[in-house]
Amino acid sequence: MLDETRTRPRTRTEPQSPAAAVSATGDPRLQDTLRSSRRPVWFARLVTVAIVLAALNLRPAVTSLGALLEETRAGLQMSGAVAGILTSVPALTFAAFGVAAPRLARRFGPGAVVCAGMAAIAAGLLIRPYAGGTAGFLAATALALMGIAVGNILMPVLVKRYFPDRVGTMTGLYSMALATGTSAAAAVTVPVTGALGGGWQRGLAVWGLLAAAAVVPWAVLAREGRGGSAPAAARPAGGPRIVRSPTAWALGCFFGLQATGAYITMGWMPQIFRDAGVPAGTAGVLLAVTMAMGIPLAFVIPRLAGRLRNQGPIAVVLGLCGLTGYAGLFLAPAAGAWAWALLLGISNCAFPLALTMIGLRSRTAAGVVRLSAFAQSTGYLLAIPGPLLVGVLYEHSGGWSLPIALMAGLLVPQIVCGVLAGRDRTIEDETGMRD
Repeated sequence: MLDETRTRPRTRTEPQSPAAAVSATGDPRLQDTLRSSRRPVWFARLVTVAIVLAALNLRPAVTSLGALLEETRAGLQMSGAVAGILTSVPALTFAAFGVAAPRLARRFGPGAVVCAGMAAIAAGLLIRPYAGGTAGFLAATALALMGIAVGNILMPVLVKRYFPDRVGTMTGLYSMALATGTSAAAAVTVPVTGALGGGWQRGLAVWGLLAAAAVVPWAVLAREGRGGSAPAAARPAGGPRIVRSPTAWALGCFFGLQATGAYITMGWMPQIFRDAGVPAGTAGVLLAVTMAMGIPLAFVIPRLAGRLRNQGPIAVVLGLCGLTGYAGLFLAPAAGAWAWALLLGISNCAFPLALTMIGLRSRTAAGVVRLSAFAQSTGYLLAIPGPLLVGVLYEHSGGWSLPIALMAGLLVPQIVCGVLAGRDRTIEDETGMRD
């Protein structure tokens, strides 16, 4: 009896370990917040630098090639058909290899997978200009795009895991870095090529150095076990039931429709202006203005979205800007060219909004992994035919009336899907997935 009396108080008053205290809270979002609050300041800064460097590398493989596509085709004696396929490869690769990201993250941890992805981007970009033929060039490009694909999926996951109370702010920073990398590669590749002696190989390979720099912080995180160990994201709870979530489908369609608009804009907007009588140099600057709009707005929109319970109104405003821009292209493409470029640049900022909603529509890092993979893979599959269809309509109609009508028409379902995806609910509530 005496032993029992001594034992009971010890059992009641024995302090819990920090991990046990976190687990005892029951609320996954509170668990993530508690974990993040215990991390040292230097670690948060390291993760921030790593995320920014990774984001900078998620588009130069595509936009640097676009800037030197003519020189690359001539150097490799690439046919027009192969070049056309090459412009459609990114969306296909992002869809195909993005679905592997959750499985890899469960096995190795999201940080380690992103580290490997950055290494794949660096290797692909450094190898492809010197691969010695079209087949080798395509293979090295695919390697880089595979690294980008896993980064696309896992960046929202890592933001949710390490900054659960600052999803909007960190998504904005990440989106702004992504937009900066996109526009910088498009604008700087040609001048850099000239500065390096005029060879297109060097102009493309130089972007591999930026990717190599991104490997360093992710390697540190993986080695420390911080970036690689993500138990919340590692548990495959809930299985494939995400397909039962209306919000997941709405977000996937919203992502795909905004990606379609972005790819059409990047691929065809300069030609629209040139056919309207705008000089070629000015048409290129107009595209740069459209892309540059994503840099400040990619930081502002996610922060605003993170403070709202419903992000649908933002999707409506962005869609209306796009509709106005396309109406201007239809009625007076040359007279109001700068206004239309600005409005379409605002409309293209549906991308950072989609990324923010991925982080907000799930309570846990595990749910964000599944939602990110589902929404982005579904979205990129939907985005594949858009630019090709615009080209077919332009060729067969002999003008831009039908293609512009198609672009504007796609914004209507995009707005609807954005409203549905922006509602204040989570995929766990809709599907019964375990936290």
